[in-house]
Formats: sequence, C-alpha cells, structure tokens
Amino acid sequence: MKIAVVGATGMVGTVMLEILAERNFPFTEIIPVASAKSVGKTVSCKGNDYVVQSMESAIANKPAIAIFSAGGNTSKKWAPEFAKVGTTVIDNSSAWRMDPDKKLVVPEINASALEKTDKIIANPNCSTIQLVMALAPLHEKYKIKRLVISTYQSITGTGVQAVRQFDKEVAGTTPEQEDQAYPHPIFKNCLPHCDVFLENDYTKEEMKLVHETRKILSDQSLRITATAVRVPVVGGHSETVNVEFEKKPIITELKDILNHTSGVEVLDDVNNNLYPMPLFAKGKDEVFVGRIRADESQENSVNMWIVSDNLRKGAATNAIQIAEYLLKEDML
Repeated sequence: MKIAVVGATGMVGTVMLEILAERNFPFTEIIPVASAKSVGKTVSCKGNDYVVQSMESAIANKPAIAIFSAGGNTSKKWAPEFAKVGTTVIDNSSAWRMDPDKKLVVPEINASALEKTDKIIANPNCSTIQLVMALAPLHEKYKIKRLVISTYQSITGTGVQAVRQFDKEVAGTTPEQEDQAYPHPIFKNCLPHCDVFLENDYTKEEMKLVHETRKILSDQSLRITATAVRVPVVGGHSETVNVEFEKKPIITELKDILNHTSGVEVLDDVNNNLYPMPLFAKGKDEVFVGRIRADESQENSVNMWIVSDNLRKGAATNAIQIAEYLLKEDML
C-alpha cells in the first residue's frame, strides 16, 4: 500500500502526513512529492523518514493512492498521469471539482457514489465541506430552498505565504515581497477578498460555495449567495449561515438531528457562553455548529454558526477519509 502525497512539504501536505499516522492508515510506504527545489529533502511520517521525490519518480513507483494538494495546474497536468498507471488520485485542488465526470466527495454524505472506475476523485473546498456537513441532514429532513452564507476564513487557507505575512505584521516588520499573500495587511484587519474576483464581482471562493454545495447535495435548484472574508485567524474557518427551508423546522428537533450526525458536534449553550470558535476547533476533525436560532424576519428559516479546522476536515482529513472508504470497499 504505497501512498504518494503530492505537495508533501506544503501546509496541507504536512497535515496529511500527520493524519495518516494519527489514523493508522495501513500504508507500507509514503512517497512524498514536491517541487524541484524540495526533491531530496526528507519528511517524516509515523517515525520514519521519506525522501521527497519528483513527480516522474513517484509515478514510476505506481502508488495505490496519490493525494494531491499542490494547486490546480499541477493537478490538471499530473493527476491523469498517475491515473494512467492505475493510481487512484484524491485531489484537493479546484481542478476537477466541477468536472461532470468526476465525483466531488464528502464521505459522510456521498461516498456511496464512488466506484472502482473512479481514478480521479475531487476533494471539496474547505469552506464547502464544513457547510455541507451541517446542511446535508437538514436538507434531507426539511428541504433547503435558499442559503445566505458569510465566511470568516483563516489565513491558513491561503497557505504558508499568508502565515509569513501575518507573522511579520504581528512582529511589526514589513513583509518581503515574496511574503505578501494579500494586497493589504491582514493583521488587525479583515479582507472581503478570498481568491480572485470574477466577472460577476463575486470571488472564486464565493462561487465555489455555490456550485460545490449544489453538486454535493445533488440539487441544482438551491438558491445560494455568499460573501467570503479573510480574517487574521489561524485555527480554522467560521461561517454564519442563514437557511430557508420548505418545511418549518423545529429548533429542538433540528439540533437533535445535528447531534446525531456523524462528524458534527453541536456546541450551543449561550447561557454558559458555549458556541463554536476557531481557537477551539484547531486540531480537531469535527464540524462544530452553534448559535442555532429561528430567523424572526423570515418564515421557515434559521441562523447557525459553523466552525471547523480548514486544514483537517476542510482538507487533509476529508481526503484521507475518502482513501479509507476506498480501502474498506475494496476499490483500490
């Protein structure tokens, strides 16, 4: 059971190696892959060191699984090359998510759609994963009509460059050009600007929430609008979500549904100041939901607050859960 981790020296790749060890995934060998400047370096997993290889070398090793977190262009170019040698690719970039021939998978929701012939599987966007984890069981019960989403996204979602910019700003020094991930300072600031702006004046991140949510929930009729904001936080992503249902939800019943949803934990006791926070979610795999309350301005609607560690369930953990499902169902 050889596993290639493409982007192994990056922020998500590092977490992937940690989670493979934490979850005791039964690999026999890790094949770390990174850019040319990192080839020959070593990374560690489960107490063993592995030498970073080139893409060509990794493909020649014919791993059973390749987990990609190296950007869309890299995935577009190299994922098909791994697939040609029989490797199943689980890709964390946006490259394949909206491809009609590729599955977009959150295991708790739609892993059953996977087949042995799926050689490139898309891992959803981090903010989408935590959103649909909370919404899928509610959609099944009450039928969602419309979503209004505002995100408060960690700088770790941008990557190492953003963390360097933040750290230098905190220290009171001017970031070097190569450390400038954002067009403005992020320390003591909020940027309503995640990813690039599109022709409709929404950002790519905002439209990912629209399109990916519809695809995962298998419902193109969902009306969704989103505003994505980058905040000076390290622990995880937060989202405020206003949900309009076709059926009137009972708040106690809704909370009970979420409490019995695998991978979701309700933290909602305002009398004791208990609600989800990114600081609390950091390092955990659950999706935390709180501040659940009826929208007094709109019928059949509720507000909720959803928080999760974007590097774990939002990226690495979800990808490895897909690999675990493939192994369990003998699809490798």
